[in-house]
Amino acid sequence: MSDAGDLPIDAPPPAGHPPAHAGTCAIVGIPNVGKSTLLNRILGRRLAAVSPKPQTTRNRILGIHRTRVADLDPADVELCFVDTPGIQHGKGALRRFMRDEALGAAADCDVALLVIDASDSRGRNPGRLSDPDAVELAAAVAGVPLVIALNKVDRVAKPDLLPLIEAWMAWASARGQADTEIVPIAGLHGDGVDRLVGVIARRLPVGPMAFPPDMVTDRAEEFLAAELIREQLYLQLGQELPYATAVVIEKFEERDAGDLSVAAYIAVERESQKAIVIGKGGARIKELGIAARKAMAELFRCAVHLSLFVKVVPDWSTADAGLRKVGLDPGKAKTP
Repeated sequence: MSDAGDLPIDAPPPAGHPPAHAGTCAIVGIPNVGKSTLLNRILGRRLAAVSPKPQTTRNRILGIHRTRVADLDPADVELCFVDTPGIQHGKGALRRFMRDEALGAAADCDVALLVIDASDSRGRNPGRLSDPDAVELAAAVAGVPLVIALNKVDRVAKPDLLPLIEAWMAWASARGQADTEIVPIAGLHGDGVDRLVGVIARRLPVGPMAFPPDMVTDRAEEFLAAELIREQLYLQLGQELPYATAVVIEKFEERDAGDLSVAAYIAVERESQKAIVIGKGGARIKELGIAARKAMAELFRCAVHLSLFVKVVPDWSTADAGLRKVGLDPGKAKTP
């Protein structure tokens, strides 16, 4: 079905491996700054769902990146990135779940990577983190080594970049984090990403690697399949997409021929939303299924047979019990 590099595996790390710079890096920021795009670029694979719509990411997603940094001693690096939802306020269990996912990761990491959209004229300024929806994020990264990535610099005029770097340096220094490094990047294209990885690696503790060498994520294949379907929902429905949509995998089986049989449903909260997702004559869900099946085939490196339908789960996003119905566990997302 796939080679081991694509799959999470349950095995201990190899014994006797020499020490490395090894640890966790939480990727945090306000919504839509390019966190998941950056993770996918670093890993060289489509692990996290990406779309232009804010709050595409809902869960913490672990992505393990191994490399060597020549001027480090030891040179081996195991960098465990934790992608997180964009920090936001708002009522309802789903918004609270996503906020807890992000803040929990920021509180439990060796290095925090704060991603800033340098092309956002308002969001790129340090004052943005004083707003009510972001103040918890600023507090969460106060107690850990911090790296700031100024993302999307390919969209920024060069004369504007230096004052922006200086503003963030002053912000970090005023907080007692003067050793913070600011790295300009273009995560979509990869510009500056290798340098960013090196900067983070230098801040990791030295110790044994935590995972087997061919492990990429701790997420099950079913989770990855659901993320690919949800990504297509965001890409194809755009502004029509109901906020409270989720994807639930009901069957995920490898068949004798080596291909996959997947059955899933898209959960919405009202009949009117169901009609939007299905589309006229079922055209939209058909196109969505074709695109999702292709993405799964690329990830799992095998043929995929996908059965997809839409199900109304009333008000699932408003309470913890509803989150559990669609596979989200609010108990695991609580911050310390």
